[in-house]
Amino acid sequence: MRAAVFRNGSITVDTLPDPVPEQGQVLVKTCACGICGTDLHAAKFTAEFVGLAGRTGGRWTMDPTRDVVFGHEFCAEVIEYGPNTPARLKPGTLVVSMPLTLSGQTVQGIGYSNDVAGGFAQYMPLADRMLLPVPNGLSAQHAALTEPIAVGWHAVQSARLTPEDVPVVVGCGPVGLAVIAALKIRGVHPIIAADYSPGRRALALKMGADIVVNPAEVSPYETWKTVATPEGFDGSRYAQLFGLGPKLRPGVIFECVGVPGVIEQIMEAAPAAARIVVVGVCMQTDRFEPFFGIVKQLNVQFVLAYTPQEFAESLEHIAEGRVNVTPLVTGTVSLDGVGSAFEELGNPEKHAKVIVDPWA
Repeated sequence: MRAAVFRNGSITVDTLPDPVPEQGQVLVKTCACGICGTDLHAAKFTAEFVGLAGRTGGRWTMDPTRDVVFGHEFCAEVIEYGPNTPARLKPGTLVVSMPLTLSGQTVQGIGYSNDVAGGFAQYMPLADRMLLPVPNGLSAQHAALTEPIAVGWHAVQSARLTPEDVPVVVGCGPVGLAVIAALKIRGVHPIIAADYSPGRRALALKMGADIVVNPAEVSPYETWKTVATPEGFDGSRYAQLFGLGPKLRPGVIFECVGVPGVIEQIMEAAPAAARIVVVGVCMQTDRFEPFFGIVKQLNVQFVLAYTPQEFAESLEHIAEGRVNVTPLVTGTVSLDGVGSAFEELGNPEKHAKVIVDPWA
């Protein structure tokens, strides 16, 4: 099979042996696979990526001296089942799966494994028990976005939202856009979104944001204050000390940038008692001053990925039209175009999500 292989620090297209499904596995043909920001990080900061993975318990065990095929946002077609594995789904069925497979009782990640090729390859050996059939005639390109949408859905599900909350999404790349879509489903409004990029602000509106701001011109936290302040609010220390009058609506801030310094900026600017949900994946050393968190009594929460239920719910959200993923797809490339797509994704005005078609 052909695959876009990460080898010696760069992407090259090569021919690899076709995977052979084991018992409990299904050989699938990759139809579409999104390029994730984590793929870009793993390619650009490989040593840091591998080092951090080891320090956090070995969630990813990628060996940078060996080939690896990225790709964990995929939709595929069932080809054949492994030995002694009942054919639960007919050949030709479109499926999605969490990016992992099972080899006996061993869980193997897909996308950062040296032993199992990810979605930038023409075939993959997936675990039968993890496969979800794609419903409602949903296209492979759109179904492939189940994984990134699930990241946003998990973040919002973890935020313990109430109808009184006013959410602020900082950063409107794919992660921030998925959070906005999830907030819209939850019905928590108004949704305030902040990004320096005009293109990303436009996408934020398409995905469900009610208010978008350019942080270079308008503070998202001042915007929150305007929205969250009820009529008759008394902000004096006396009124606040004795709980007099109506209260500000709570602020929930989703950090979706993943760049050093952003958490510190949010903590310094956030309103008192705000909840900060860190969704962006920063792979570099960062710093913040705890005094801001102490004085304001901030709650800072970190989230990652999703549960199997949230993954399945995200597929349903897309299939039922609760999330319109069409605006997210800004480009499609063949395996030969993966390397250049990695470079182009650095421009926020050009792309949100690029889909790889291994058969183009």
